Amino acid sequence: MTDINEIRMGEVAVASPQARDAGLEFIGRIHTPWKTRAETPRQGRLDGPLCRIEMFEPWVAGLKGLETFETIQVLYWLHQSRRDLVTQSPRSNGVTAGTFALRSPVRPNPIGLSAVTLLGIAGNIVSVRGLDCLDGTPLIDLKPDRCAHSP
Repeated sequence: MTDINEIRMGEVAVASPQARDAGLEFIGRIHTPWKTRAETPRQGRLDGPLCRIEMFEPWVAGLKGLETFETIQVLYWLHQSRRDLVTQSPRSNGVTAGTFALRSPVRPNPIGLSAVTLLGIAGNIVSVRGLDCLDGTPLIDLKPDRCAHSP
């Protein structure tokens, strides 16, 4: 979506409930090459451009041990996204789908998730490839990319 207020054929917007504090703590800020949504890729690539994740104090100590993983999960707050569409029509194909069937940044709780390649950690800076968010995006969490059912 180039225009944040644009509604395409087949899309439905609803009235958003009054804002409430979910108790989120932004633990850092993400630095990417993209300044506008139009420039930002639709999905990140593990061989994409270098991006930096700046961790805020007192969370820097929480990075200890993260360097042992090749791939990590980055959760972030899509701070410039609208939050009122329940159906959407992606520009790429024009087929209307429910918001929860899409990776669109437009969602009631605009939380983004990307699996990224971890390149290194220096102090409070985590260098990665594979993000698909705007420069200045607030960071919610980092997690190692592993689960019990993975090989």
